[in-house]
Amino acid sequence: MAKSSSLVTKVSVQRRRRVHRPRRSPTKPERAAAADTFGSLAGCPSSPEHPVVPDLDDCVVDTAVDDAPVAAAEAAGRRASDETLAVHAGEKLGSGAAETDSIATPIVSGTTHWFRDSADLIAFREGRRRSFEYGRYGNPTVKVLEEKISAMERAEATLVTSSGMNAIVATLLALVPPGGHVVATADCYSEARAFIHDKLSKMGITSTFVDLDDDMEALESVLDEDEVTMFYADSMTNPHLKVVDVARVAELCHRRGALMCIDSTLASPINQKPLALGADVVLHSATKYIAGHHDVIAGCVSGSEALISRIRAWHHDLGGAISPNAAYMIIRGLKTLALRVEAQNRTALRMARLLENHPKIERVYYPGLESSPWHGVATRQMAGAGGVVSFEVASDMRGVMRFVDALELPLIATSLGGCESLVQQPAVMSYWGKSEEEKAKNGIKDNFVRFSFGIEKFEDLRDDILQALEKI
Repeated sequence: MAKSSSLVTKVSVQRRRRVHRPRRSPTKPERAAAADTFGSLAGCPSSPEHPVVPDLDDCVVDTAVDDAPVAAAEAAGRRASDETLAVHAGEKLGSGAAETDSIATPIVSGTTHWFRDSADLIAFREGRRRSFEYGRYGNPTVKVLEEKISAMERAEATLVTSSGMNAIVATLLALVPPGGHVVATADCYSEARAFIHDKLSKMGITSTFVDLDDDMEALESVLDEDEVTMFYADSMTNPHLKVVDVARVAELCHRRGALMCIDSTLASPINQKPLALGADVVLHSATKYIAGHHDVIAGCVSGSEALISRIRAWHHDLGGAISPNAAYMIIRGLKTLALRVEAQNRTALRMARLLENHPKIERVYYPGLESSPWHGVATRQMAGAGGVVSFEVASDMRGVMRFVDALELPLIATSLGGCESLVQQPAVMSYWGKSEEEKAKNGIKDNFVRFSFGIEKFEDLRDDILQALEKI
């Protein structure tokens, strides 16, 4: 896989405002006394292990952003890697929203913030003082998380929400006005598809669903015939792992004045940068790879400051604020995102190749395989093909159930992207009780399996899958 495009990331470090805290260095009289006592050592070099920390009360602290380090970095052409941004963006590399010298970002649980006086409040209202007012509008811990995701997505701004679905709804309501027209792929996230078709239609918004399996003709046709407000798609799709040619579709949309929104949940910010490829907005269910531990529900949407400001206004009305505790858990999870995703990429690719040549497997869906119809575009725009592999077993529903039940390591569960491997048979889980027509429409066969690989050792997962296949 080719590395996804990477832009020089501006990591402005804003100087902290003066914070009253215990002195960590000698006072002036103490320094004078020390100079007299140790004057004979004046010629000795200072120890780099114990640098002199200036008295905070003696420092004149400028609250403006210092752009000098950014300019120097840009002049030198240095680029912050995803691995480094996952650890430091929003914290050491960022605005310092949490205003702390703690290595770990603190959980600011207060719901409301106070002002020193009326002048302080007015300065905040006029944008001359950076602060927070009420938890539904913003929070220092959440702000750190938003800056971290913005840096990884190469975005001007990010909004973190209480769920992926909340991010989807807020985005569509904010960017598609009454009378607008949404074009979406037929295999986008099922709940997003239902919201576009069933709910937006009640607001005077029309929708068209297209299939991009073969070529772009269907999309070009609808773009030419109607005034389209937004094109919405998942890339990769779930569970068939189709890949949208983001750059090509973005060009088509922008030529006709339409916005492009990509749900990049199954790719993660490590494997794909939709904004750098031309998309206007990128969404994630942060519950999946971003948080990465199956222990927090969240969503996020990134893009230009202008678009995210519009979405944020709707988000305030919808009330989908994420809790500071959840934001902290995602910040902690993000620090290992690159390590986790790279391991999942490797395991998934190796397993896909093994399954493709197994006599009890009829078909494997994975864009990292050269046999995949999506391999070419995935190679151009992605750094890796992700940790999900889908496949069809050479058996019927009951036979596949025996295979799934014989697995010892993965858990039978929905979701994906966490440390633990998960497996599901969609015909038994998400499509149980659905008609054969609906299953066929969505490409779900009784022998279809979706496997989300975690970070377990490849050999352990391989041996487990092989022994389970023998049970068929």
